[in-house]
Amino acid sequence: MPTTATATATATAVSRPGVQPPFYRAVGDEAEVFRAAACQGLPVLLKGPTGCGKTRFVEAMAHELGRPLITVAGHEDMTSADLVGRFLLKGGETEWVDGPLTRAVREGGICYLDEIVEARQDTTVVIHPLADHRRELPVDRLGTTVPAAPGFQLVISYNPGYQSVLKNIKESTRQRFVAIELGFPPPDIEREVVAREAGVAPEIANSLVLLGDAIRNLEGSPLREASSTRMLILAGALVAGGLNLRAAVRSAIIRALSDDPDIVRALGELADAVLPSS
Repeated sequence: MPTTATATATATAVSRPGVQPPFYRAVGDEAEVFRAAACQGLPVLLKGPTGCGKTRFVEAMAHELGRPLITVAGHEDMTSADLVGRFLLKGGETEWVDGPLTRAVREGGICYLDEIVEARQDTTVVIHPLADHRRELPVDRLGTTVPAAPGFQLVISYNPGYQSVLKNIKESTRQRFVAIELGFPPPDIEREVVAREAGVAPEIANSLVLLGDAIRNLEGSPLREASSTRMLILAGALVAGGLNLRAAVRSAIIRALSDDPDIVRALGELADAVLPSS
């Protein structure tokens, strides 16, 4: 019987009575689309900027559906073997060790491949048979094919605004997925999220959301990434930890967005204009 390993993945347990569900505040119909896709075993592609809540959304849906969740962060050195599995030497003997994707296929869980375009091309090719009518995973090194257990669902994500022409999802991959587009929530919802997740007062959350919105709407912005909801929550958490608001903003938002002294200075001036004076 193949052994399993989770060296390249994070496993999240299924929903259990008494366990607090991950907090996610829906903005549109994303939850309804995901539920329908899960019901039919259809793969899902999440598109959206960094820090907008893609991972939290998947965690919340997995909890709601009561399915195991295995999350894999894509990176440039990740190969298909990291997902499917490999032979490893243990105690002088060679044993096959399932990768996180194979585990999810066997167990009927959700496998979430975060920022899939960061991985090597052979990684995306291996998911094709899982993302169409076949719902099976070829394991070439074992000379076998693993059928997806009931409940298995493949979810991938990427940031379309950040990727270059050389790092994008091929049409042959994209057309196998149901696409859900996520973005930063509107101010009223983002204030609720920041206040709850950071544990700060509504007025602090409001100030952070106003600043985040101002940074996102900078005309001719030189920033590669916008101020994310995640950043606002981090700044709020620093405030909850006893730091004053401006120092929290400098550490969690301004200095995290850029190393360029001129940009940092300009963002600091923007923060001074937007944040309350005391």
